[in-house]
Amino acid sequence: MADPELDFPQIYADFRPKILRYLERLVGAAEAEDLTQEVFIKVNQALPSFRGESQLSTWIYRIATNAAIDKTRAASFREDADQGELEELDEIEIPAGWTGEVPPSLEQQLMWKEMIECFANFVGRLPVNHRTVFVLSDLEGLANGEIASILGVSLETVKIRLHRGRARLFQELKAHCKAEDWL
Repeated sequence: MADPELDFPQIYADFRPKILRYLERLVGAAEAEDLTQEVFIKVNQALPSFRGESQLSTWIYRIATNAAIDKTRAASFREDADQGELEELDEIEIPAGWTGEVPPSLEQQLMWKEMIECFANFVGRLPVNHRTVFVLSDLEGLANGEIASILGVSLETVKIRLHRGRARLFQELKAHCKAEDWL
């Protein structure tokens, strides 16, 4: 009898939204849907050979990460990104209410949208190794150890990339995003 944890339809249902969101943050929404399908084709094909040496989620994120890195290395992708066609982090939601009771005004919603667009723009400009670690850690909420397993690098490398990515992002936001206008 097959392991119920390795039931592809269930894996697809559980992980597709997470992988789609992750890939949108790495390659943009225009590319993410097709890339997500490619990832799950690879997962389905390789599932019988999954040995369980890592968590299933780690294995799937690694496949997705490799697919995203391959995509960002493609000349056609770099041309689209250079022309500004890399889409922003649309999945970040504007809070429904500041205190949970009062919905934000239209002005507050517009400020949130501007702030998110500025943030997403600079996340997209991070070098792919810093962006990948940043997205996995700060946007996907994965632990550094799991990120190291996904990327096949040491824990120390993850920490260094995360620190450098955050520092670069902070400097760019500070220099270009006019946070004082949002407060």
